[in-house]
Amino acid sequence: MDVNQAIVKILEESGRVSHVFGSTGQVNASMLLALRDSDKIKTVVVRNEQAASFMACGYTMFNPDNLGVCFATGGPGAFNLFSGMAVAYSDSLPIIGITGYASAGVRGKGCLNESTGLSRTPDSHKMFSATTKKSYIVEDASQICDIMEDAINTALGGRPGPVHVHVPKDITIAEVPNFRSIKIDVKPVKAKEKAAEEFAARLIRGVENKENLLLLAGYGCIRAGAREDLLKLIDTYRIPFVTTMDAKGYLPEDHPLSLGVYGTTGDPAAMDYFDKADVVLAVGNSFAENATLLFKEDLYDGKTLMHINIDPHEINKVYAADLSMVSDAHLALESILTCMDRLKEGITPLDPSFPADRKKWFDMPNAGSPEKMHPADVARAISEVAPENAIIMGDAGSHMLWLSQYMKLTGDQRYQNPGSFGPMASHTNGCIGVKCANPDKVVISGSGDGCYLMAGFELLTAVQNNIPVVWVIFNNGEFNVIKKFLLNMFNEHAYMSFMNPDYVAFAEACGATGMRATNKDELKEALNKAIAMNKPVVIDAVIDGEVYANMNKSM
Repeated sequence: MDVNQAIVKILEESGRVSHVFGSTGQVNASMLLALRDSDKIKTVVVRNEQAASFMACGYTMFNPDNLGVCFATGGPGAFNLFSGMAVAYSDSLPIIGITGYASAGVRGKGCLNESTGLSRTPDSHKMFSATTKKSYIVEDASQICDIMEDAINTALGGRPGPVHVHVPKDITIAEVPNFRSIKIDVKPVKAKEKAAEEFAARLIRGVENKENLLLLAGYGCIRAGAREDLLKLIDTYRIPFVTTMDAKGYLPEDHPLSLGVYGTTGDPAAMDYFDKADVVLAVGNSFAENATLLFKEDLYDGKTLMHINIDPHEINKVYAADLSMVSDAHLALESILTCMDRLKEGITPLDPSFPADRKKWFDMPNAGSPEKMHPADVARAISEVAPENAIIMGDAGSHMLWLSQYMKLTGDQRYQNPGSFGPMASHTNGCIGVKCANPDKVVISGSGDGCYLMAGFELLTAVQNNIPVVWVIFNNGEFNVIKKFLLNMFNEHAYMSFMNPDYVAFAEACGATGMRATNKDELKEALNKAIAMNKPVVIDAVIDGEVYANMNKSM
């Protein structure tokens, strides 16, 4: 068994990998032969390695037990993986990137694709070390099992994230003298019992005293699978809740205690209730820019902040917590609820006071009356047509804001926008990985035209591999959110417009189906047809570029 075969066998035996995403080059081409012979792993060869890293992110985004895998040749191929590895690093996604590397005997001589840092070559080991939890170089075939074991456990352990493995060209086909099955031993990050008791006592006191309690759910709740725990806490004690944009829809937005999304583009009901909240329980929240009104310094003044996060570095990073807990969100809530059950005798649940007509953007009329389709109606149409278990992916740009404000997610519908790193095209490509991990669910990409133009040739990847994703392109021919930023700052803008192709013709040239919609009814009809086809489809949604998403604070 050579190193390539050992890597593939280890990935197979992990039980966490059904798809891998990557491309080839001289340094890593032999790995494809080992992947070809696997009957447990499907290999998806992409048009650009950057897309492979985004797809690996998508593969684990809604499936926390999955391990995303991307691979590339050394040098330029490896460097193309950086954007997706950075997404995984900031968004806590367990990814392993495997790339080629110069053989030991020729390092420093300027061999093809060299990135050792020697003789004026770029240093990929330093770069990956700065963009992942850990980067490795396999210097001997006998190391491969130990390195892969440590890499996989590092990716999955604690706060999950990406790791990277360099496999030099001469090592890839070297015989492994000591192959063994690896052991995955991921220890849960569990709250200390004392902390759970303190949280429980403070929440019970808040219920007893009829304080305005508010639960703020973040993306960490999704990673931890904490949905049922959250709903038990909310329903038992009648605690109103909001989510960050990153956790939108994780809890059903038609729930009677839902106040919507909180933040820079948040719902009016969420913003109003947050202002009068006495106690905020923030679970799985890192207090990113959008969720804090651009890091508003006095946001939590006069409030009791109770903060739960799996990463100790997130505690007190932005706001000092009155009570804090380092824990997986599910395990934290489970412990807190157990303690509260012991304390709740004689406690009457809260009767929160907020208007019956809690204002959320998706229930409010569009601002203005544009002649072209309003982008809010694109978002509404997607959530109205999407099945109850659909996954919708928003990319970076104004369309992400429209989706977060005007989709009403119910049942088991899921949504994800790019996190804090937030590169354009990440979810336009990442949705392919999402679909590979969730073949039984409809996956829809809400993509801006600017994002799609950065990544659209991966449509060929979807067609070739029969991966049925529906791409809805918000087509306004401009960088709309940056245009608004410039207008707010300077009352003028520059270089915001660009040309678009005929997306219907483009889709058909790639072997997919293309459709065009110019109003909400046409879009809903196109979406229904696309979902029924169960094939890759591109829908060109022609929208007005002179309307802008709602902002609670100027950018």
